[in-house]
Amino acid sequence: MSLTLIIIIVTVIASMAAWKNSRLFSKWMMHPYTIHQNKQYYRLVTSGFVHGGYGHLAFNMITFYFFGSYVEKAFGLYFGIPGDFYFLMLYLLGIVVADLPSYWKNRTNVNYSAIGASGGVSAVLFSSILLNPLNQICLYIFICFPGFILGAVYLFYTYYKSNNLADNINHDAHLYGALFGMVFTAILRPRFLFDFIDQLSHFSLFN
Repeated sequence: MSLTLIIIIVTVIASMAAWKNSRLFSKWMMHPYTIHQNKQYYRLVTSGFVHGGYGHLAFNMITFYFFGSYVEKAFGLYFGIPGDFYFLMLYLLGIVVADLPSYWKNRTNVNYSAIGASGGVSAVLFSSILLNPLNQICLYIFICFPGFILGAVYLFYTYYKSNNLADNINHDAHLYGALFGMVFTAILRPRFLFDFIDQLSHFSLFN
């Protein structure tokens, strides 16, 4: 069984367990005030395994399945056995790093909380874009773009929305998770970055 599937299974089980137990849900969520006051830093990880409902869980896990499977195989090809460890670190550290700005910003705000694997999923998604920027990513089945174009739009959108408090979505997690995914992957093998630039230099919308 792939590491991607194992992570999905664990996340589904953890989310469903938290839905049935409100105390567990509260204990695992990312609550900056409690983390700051009680030093409960484990919440930065456990919050990535709890979701707000079936829709939230399905969207994150389906996205993670498609892009996680690709990145996991690529890491295995390039790094061998350590590739599994690197992939796991990409996902888990993506969750943590993506939550750190929100934690710091809201560490004295008792009313703020966040859940979901968006940081880890974004990290994996943008790792795949770095590995293969010209891969077609489709929205609503028929609308397809090269990964790097969709990634650029995504980063611009999340940056804009992170400064807009009109909704309750933690857009900072999407933004910082995405940036972490690309940086982490480039550090593992700088050649990925050079290949990324080379592919973009030969890209044309009219080919």
